Amino acid sequence: MQLQAREHVPALTGLLTVISLALVFGAVGGMVPEGVLPHVGGLVSVIPHVNAALSLAAIGTISYGVASIRRNNVVEHRRAMLTATALFALFLLLYLYRISLEGTTEFGGPELVYQYLYLPMLAVHILLAMLCIPFVYYALLLAGTHSISELPETNHPKAGKVAAVLWLVSFALGIAVYLQLYVLF
Repeated sequence: MQLQAREHVPALTGLLTVISLALVFGAVGGMVPEGVLPHVGGLVSVIPHVNAALSLAAIGTISYGVASIRRNNVVEHRRAMLTATALFALFLLLYLYRISLEGTTEFGGPELVYQYLYLPMLAVHILLAMLCIPFVYYALLLAGTHSISELPETNHPKAGKVAAVLWLVSFALGIAVYLQLYVLF
């Protein structure tokens, strides 16, 4: 199985990216039929706060993973990046659950802030979140299908650098969006 996946990393990356984006756009677009997901009491109301904490933790683990690989500590790098991936998966699962049940949150602040700060920040956050998905999948698939000694000879280092930067900025902007929606306004 690993050998077959190894030969098809770009195709698998594309397939996983399309599936992931379809799930997100389907949930945001209200395509999840009512009644499919159970409405768990207070969970929906705390998800934005939990997701902000998950984003902060992901920033920490990604940063630690980058620092670890710069020190040639592959074991810690792998552990940190897999943790970041798990944090992101949990974030996404909670986000899709909440958005499917409640829809998007309306901005409650001043119109000037909405137009000139919130919307541009949200747009860049969404764009970077979408752009990082194939890079993250590609780096993960390369790491999962190649030995540690082979990885430097693959596109893993390049894809990983791009993924880390996009991921970090997207998570940071996501926290800024959260602060505007749930704390400041």
